[in-house]
Amino acid sequence: MKRTINFMGVRNVAFALTLVLTLIAIGSLAIKGLNFGLDFTGGTLIELRYEKAADLGSIRTQLERSGFKDAVVQSFGATTDVLVRMPGDDAQLGQKVAAALQQASNDNPASVTRVEFVGPQVGEELRDQGGLGMLLALGGVLLYVGFRFQWKFALGAILSLVHDVIVTLGVLSFFQVTFDLTVLAAVLAIIGYSLNDTIVVFDRVRENFRVLRKASLIDNINISTTQTLLRTLATSISTLLAITALLVFGGDNLFGFSVALFIGVLAGTYSSIYIANVVLIWLNLNSEDLIPPAAKELDDRP
Repeated sequence: MKRTINFMGVRNVAFALTLVLTLIAIGSLAIKGLNFGLDFTGGTLIELRYEKAADLGSIRTQLERSGFKDAVVQSFGATTDVLVRMPGDDAQLGQKVAAALQQASNDNPASVTRVEFVGPQVGEELRDQGGLGMLLALGGVLLYVGFRFQWKFALGAILSLVHDVIVTLGVLSFFQVTFDLTVLAAVLAIIGYSLNDTIVVFDRVRENFRVLRKASLIDNINISTTQTLLRTLATSISTLLAITALLVFGGDNLFGFSVALFIGVLAGTYSSIYIANVVLIWLNLNSEDLIPPAAKELDDRP
């Protein structure tokens, strides 16, 4: 018989760790805040076209040496097209950037094809819409889990997801990783990933209420989590390997996205065991919450 791991035996230690990490994350968000990128704060977009394939790493180095330390450089369309995003609304900024790059690399000259300014009002609107999207996603999760399972499961799932988002944002805030639209997309992806893990465990807990009628809730959760452990580890490890590849080879443009996903996957795997399940214990989930009471037998005749 397969050995059952006593996950819930250390739930109090896990809760203390969760509380500490969450408080640190909230403290970092309150003191340092998020390091919003140009997508949210506004700035100048400069599109450059090179005669030959552009070397993004060399371009970043050249801009830093010329005093443009906050420039974000990424490919745009063909290998000869480069998009540079910088803070500020100087009308001559595009020509200054092109001149700095041409001085450092005469063998592959660049020409400016487009210069646009994104104002802070647009960035603020993007930030508000992103936050609204996150809240709507959490609300949708609450309705879905409440409808498919029961409100106690829904509350456990929501607290688990909130924990994942707060911890991820806290790490980004603590290390001042640039928060742009790609990182926001990663945070929304974390919500879906963490929910998937939680649903798998919840589904097994619900099924085992019918199979293990004499088992306590804690025993049920331990057995259910053990039964789904291999699936959880296989999914998490394969996902982390893919994210690690992005982190190593994705470059600066995908660094924040990769870091957010990496932290989110770790937090999601942890929370599906030690937050979502523990909430079920706090709420004293029992078979009566899932199985409707049997109808009373009526005599054939009065």
